[in-house]
Amino acid sequence: MHGSRLLVGIAIALVAESSCIPDVEPDVFVLPRCDQVAPACGPEEKESCCAESKVVGGTFNRLNDAAFPATVADFRLDRFEVTVGRFRQFVAGYPATRPKAGAGAHPLAKDGGWDPAWDSSLPAGQEELRASLECDANFRTWTDEPAGNEAVPINCASWYLAFAFCAWDEGRLPTEAEWNYAAAGGNEHREYPWGAAAPSQDLAVFECETTTTVCPVPHVGSKSPAGDSKYGQADMAGSLFEWVLDYHVPLSGNCDNCAALEDGDLGRDARGGAFSHTAETLSTTFRVGELPERRLSFYGFRCARDE
Repeated sequence: MHGSRLLVGIAIALVAESSCIPDVEPDVFVLPRCDQVAPACGPEEKESCCAESKVVGGTFNRLNDAAFPATVADFRLDRFEVTVGRFRQFVAGYPATRPKAGAGAHPLAKDGGWDPAWDSSLPAGQEELRASLECDANFRTWTDEPAGNEAVPINCASWYLAFAFCAWDEGRLPTEAEWNYAAAGGNEHREYPWGAAAPSQDLAVFECETTTTVCPVPHVGSKSPAGDSKYGQADMAGSLFEWVLDYHVPLSGNCDNCAALEDGDLGRDARGGAFSHTAETLSTTFRVGELPERRLSFYGFRCARDE
């Protein structure tokens, strides 16, 4: 366990069936950079926006396809997408909060840390960073001063900025295999994070008709607990697409704590669907690539940490 995290509570419930990975309720931790983040998340807007939970590792099939087996070690994953309020401290310290070489690496994925060649893909200074978060006049969530969006997920962040934040927060972006494993409930191979039930507005934030409607992105965890994943993560379907570490490349063969770290000219991978997208994007088998420098109102992220 990370030395600077304060353990608040742990609850673990085991399922008798040995064929499935046990259900695990979220462990609640105060993460390293959360001393100024108000507990305004979850369905009653009272939970720590910095909560995370342990994902018990194991073996499963990526995309629920036996052609793509994978093994994932235990790790921790944010319960919520990174919020505006949580991101605000990173902005306040910028550019000192930019990552050093090798920061944010997955310990089992070779060469997965920050590459200094990416420095030029980050904003030069705080003013440029603030401007970069205003990618969409109607749907951006950032405000230069706290103004009611502190528990809403931060959007308009490029892959580079998402990586930089997680490294600053003493974590990292999850690999695609880790994200898929957590969303699918490990070897339960769930069609959606909550199970097999068809998506509905009670389970996920999706299908806003953005061409005719301005749909404010709700605070994180607004569909919890009904829409939660097995390991307690909220909004792994809908809300915002989430950047992961990997390049977007065709899957192949067996994956043992792996990550796709060679550029296939298809951008970086993202998962989970968004408020502005259809139900088909909410499936745990849906994946999409995007240029890492893009800043989009329907993209966000959450961070992982090593167990």
